[in-house]
This record gives sequence, C-alpha cells and structure tokens, in this order.
Amino acid sequence: MSQFVNPWDARFQADEYVYGTNPNVFLTEAMHHLIPKGETLAIAEGEGRNAVFLAEHNFNVTAWDYAPSGLEKTKELAAKRGVPVYTELVDLSTARWEEEKWNQIVCIFGHFPTPLRLKTLESVKNAVRPGGLYVSEVYSVHQPPYNSGGPKEVDLLYRPEEFLQIFNDWKIIHFFMGEVIRYEGNLHNGLSHVIQFVGQKS
Repeated sequence: MSQFVNPWDARFQADEYVYGTNPNVFLTEAMHHLIPKGETLAIAEGEGRNAVFLAEHNFNVTAWDYAPSGLEKTKELAAKRGVPVYTELVDLSTARWEEEKWNQIVCIFGHFPTPLRLKTLESVKNAVRPGGLYVSEVYSVHQPPYNSGGPKEVDLLYRPEEFLQIFNDWKIIHFFMGEVIRYEGNLHNGLSHVIQFVGQKS
C-alpha cells in the first residue's frame, strides 16, 4: 500500500513562502470590521502570512492547517516578526469545532471539495460567537480561465449562493463577486475572479 502524500505539505517544504509573507489585500481592507484583540481563527492558513499579520495587530490568533510544513513556516514567520501565533494541525474533514468559541474566523483562499466546503461553512457559522464575524476571500467558479492561481477543478471553487444561503440569517457587511488583481508569492499572479465575504452573526 502506498503511503498518502499530503500535496500541501510537500508544497510548503520549499524554502520560499510560496504565497509570500504579505497578508491578503482583502484581509487588510476588512481589518476595521474585526473585533479588536478578539479570539481569531485562521483556517486553511498555509504558511501563516495572514495569521501573523493579524497577530501583529494584537489579535489572539490560532492558525489551522493540515500541512505540518506550513505550520512550521507559520511559527518561523511569527518568531521573525516577534508575535505569538498558536498553531494546530487540523484536517477540516475531521475537525472538532467548538460552538461559539471565536470572535472571528478568517479563510483566505481555502478550497475544498463541495461536501467539505459546505460542511466547513456550516461549522464556521456555529463556531462564531454572537456578534462575531466571518471574513473570506476565495476563488469563484469563474476563476479557471484566468490562469492566475487557484484550483482548476470547479468542484473546489465557490459559488455565491453558498455564502448567501448558509449565512442568510447573518448581517452581510460586505459581499462581492468579480475581478480583482492579486500578486501573492509565486502562485497568485494577475487578474482573478473572487468572492469576498464579511458577515456578522446575529
């Protein structure tokens, strides 16, 4: 029996930060919505660029990813910047979500097969405290022809109705689907088609 190879763990073993060390642009734009110093979870966080950025702004940050090499690079980047980030090796398909634990949850370009994607969004909804937020930028189903990053498989990409239906009883602070330009490391480069979401739990 061949041993399973985690492709993300293999990808993040490179010396360079494949998505760079700067935070996602949309996250920086959405910062003013976040609850100051709040308990903040960054899921599918990769090499830690967004978690470290949030920690630099005095949020109490936990980073989840299922690539050990990504979490190691998160720790290295946090140490270099002199901020604390708590890391947990988590496979979202088996994650244990605590109800109403987080002031805010952040997901930047976290892409999963449809059943897991919908399960994760539902889990996020339950895990955010009343008054808390979910902030996300992800590639939409219209992304593949752009060839600027992200999965090629449509099943791994987001549809707007997934956000609008699952969070239909939340206050939607910001919702956008359309073109943006992203330059993030070696793998996100150029004109892209994304969905942006900032929602607040009632």
